[in-house]
Amino acid sequence: MRNTAKITTAVLAAGALTLGLSACGSDKSSSASDTSGPLVVAASPTPHAEILDYIKDNLAKKAGLDLQVKEFTDYVTPNTATEDGSVGANYFQNQPYLDDFNKKNGTHIVPVVTVHLEPLGLYSHKIKKTDELKSGATVAVPNDTVNEARALKLLASKGLITLKDGAGNSATIQDIAKNPKNLKFKELEAAQTPRSLDDVDAAVINGNYAISSGLKPAKEALFLESATNNPYGNFLAVKKGNESDPRVKKLAKLLTSPEVKKFIEDKYAGSVIPSF
Repeated sequence: MRNTAKITTAVLAAGALTLGLSACGSDKSSSASDTSGPLVVAASPTPHAEILDYIKDNLAKKAGLDLQVKEFTDYVTPNTATEDGSVGANYFQNQPYLDDFNKKNGTHIVPVVTVHLEPLGLYSHKIKKTDELKSGATVAVPNDTVNEARALKLLASKGLITLKDGAGNSATIQDIAKNPKNLKFKELEAAQTPRSLDDVDAAVINGNYAISSGLKPAKEALFLESATNNPYGNFLAVKKGNESDPRVKKLAKLLTSPEVKKFIEDKYAGSVIPSF
């Protein structure tokens, strides 16, 4: 039975605003400052919290790790909570996203170990293959900096659009150089993209949100990102300076264990791919 603490985004966001990033200098007791206490890890519900729950229920006790999991449904609060010490680590993001987040927010989050890749994919409730996309079709894409660029690069890799030379991890729809189908783009919060499928012709959806909404990426996506040389692997992360926390080291070892690799492969059947 799962014993995961579920926290609403609204409450957490309000708490994060109240505490502010200045809380990182506070002398309050926190999961990050007391290495003898439990390690509290912020995670997206699927697949991150599910993987952590597997570790908690099957591997942590033998490894001498007291692990607690807190679920977050957004891509902001896990980092602010890690920065201010409300949690000791997080597991939900990739390197381009973290680089952008640290730069914009003045945070000091660093990766510890890469665990898995969730291939970004194009989905539709209205067509079965991409050549059925009609001229002027509407495609939903995530609206955060990194995932929008990632979505556009995915569409470009399949020839649906062409991006301007030099468009990188901050590309937006303004960086589209050629759009032969005259596609229209609807920019949405990443978590909302699965819900848009009845309202748009297709949507680019992050792997975790696809899975949590009941989609099966390996079977239902019109196409997925390639896993080869993919920079978007998801990792365990901490505030800089906490990499040597013995609890973090234990969790990093468990996250890259043969048992976890088998769990990921068996449970997600190609929709989540181990990166180790």
